[in-house]
Amino acid sequence: MENDVKAAEKVEEADRLLPPQSLPSNSDEEEPESESESEAAFESRDKIVIVDFESAGDPAAAPPFSWRKLWLFTGPGFLMSIAFLDPGNLEGDLQAGAIAGYSLLWLLMWATAMGLLIQMLSARVGVATGRHLAELCRDEYPTWARYLLWSMAELALIGADIQEVIGSAIAIQILSRGVLPLWAGVVITASDCFLFLFLENYGVRKLEAVFAVLIATMGLSFAWMFGETKPSGKELMIGILLPRLSSKTIRQAVGVVGCVIMPHNVFLHSALVQSRQIDPKRKSRVQEALNYYLIESSVALFISFMINLFVTTVFAKGFYGTEKANNIGLVNAGQYLQEKFGGGLLPILYIWGIGLLAAGQSSTITGTYAGQFIMGGFLNLRLKKWMRAVITRSCAIVPTMIVAIVFNTSEASLDVLNEWLNVLQSVQIPFALLPLLTLVSKEEVMGDFKIGPILQRIAWTVAALVMIINGYLLLDFFVSEVNGFMFGVTVCVWTTAYVAFIVYLISHSNFIPSPWSSSSSIELPKRVTVSNS
Repeated sequence: MENDVKAAEKVEEADRLLPPQSLPSNSDEEEPESESESEAAFESRDKIVIVDFESAGDPAAAPPFSWRKLWLFTGPGFLMSIAFLDPGNLEGDLQAGAIAGYSLLWLLMWATAMGLLIQMLSARVGVATGRHLAELCRDEYPTWARYLLWSMAELALIGADIQEVIGSAIAIQILSRGVLPLWAGVVITASDCFLFLFLENYGVRKLEAVFAVLIATMGLSFAWMFGETKPSGKELMIGILLPRLSSKTIRQAVGVVGCVIMPHNVFLHSALVQSRQIDPKRKSRVQEALNYYLIESSVALFISFMINLFVTTVFAKGFYGTEKANNIGLVNAGQYLQEKFGGGLLPILYIWGIGLLAAGQSSTITGTYAGQFIMGGFLNLRLKKWMRAVITRSCAIVPTMIVAIVFNTSEASLDVLNEWLNVLQSVQIPFALLPLLTLVSKEEVMGDFKIGPILQRIAWTVAALVMIINGYLLLDFFVSEVNGFMFGVTVCVWTTAYVAFIVYLISHSNFIPSPWSSSSSIELPKRVTVSNS
């Protein structure tokens, strides 16, 4: 009897420490709250129920590890990892390999580790609060800042989607032997929106299975290329274990790090983790979910690291130190591979095309997914999911179609466009990272799952490093590309406003005390304790 009383006290303590959650509705007065269910990341009937296979003696303690339960939690991390494998990342990989050889593999490894840290903070917010990042930003920031953050997130998503759709279109052009032009590939890729809607009706697990097949396709394709080209194992190990950086490879190094943090992916992961139904009132269940998500996200990003490594080493083997190294890009990479390594059982050009198609197709679908959460969360829209998906898709497809028609005949122009899109991604990174770090550090939002001071310093250091690196990329790009007085003045004005907003976001956080942080923050309600009596 005494043990039962102690266990009950521990559960009650766990309840008190957790962040606020919505209470179940038992009366007609609270019925309007149920209407907001359509705005949630996942409706209750769509969530995967986590079953206890092994019973724990202490209800306040986390249950023992279970392989079957890990399988139930497996999925969100792999969908998140696709952003590490999109066509923009593959282009960064091949350029790093061709220009820097094996020397930046160590940076690729550590950049992936930094990405894992950021993504786990995003998952932590989603699991501990039961709400995703865009929803929390809607409550945290004043109206003008909220709309500005939403605009930045949408711009980042459109920029990423253009790269992903163009990558898929290039792959379709390769696999059709040039019969289908770039714009036709864009139209075919745009249809993935309807595929996504079709799959979503069959449940989260079916959708995750499709992504697993696409990731496996990428892995097998690029592993085949790795086996066919036979990169140096010795140089590979030296590249991973021995940090090296020269003045000639700084731009590629910046690109490797910059491609890791995708703004829309930070928003996406905080929503994906809510596809599993756990008891948010029990601290042990929340901690258990975070532990399993850490394991599956680590495995997923290890696989993505290996795929990126395959691509980098293949192009290091084939083009490092050659005249083609500085001219290689996503558009001509397949042809260069074919000229260098030839056919074999299956021509390497088509292996590259299959892998690129899987990367582009999977990343465009996750982009549609992320767009729904971003739009619904920031704007609190009460639209059906299919309507949100169509709107999100249209915002990206229209500019992509224009790009495909205008740049269809010019490889050089596509490469320049891709550089501008990379700059656009770099510009948006602070507007995803800073709100995430602000929210995950606030006790009134996270409860007992607020990150501690050590992890907080590490996270802010990583964020600062990523922003400084991307700032260097922006400075280098604008110095080389900005010409003309009026254009220069416009860039200066825009840069001033941009820096001012970043300063505001930093000041709003708890990391640096400021009058802004106390006056602008919207206080969230404290947790309500429900009595059983």
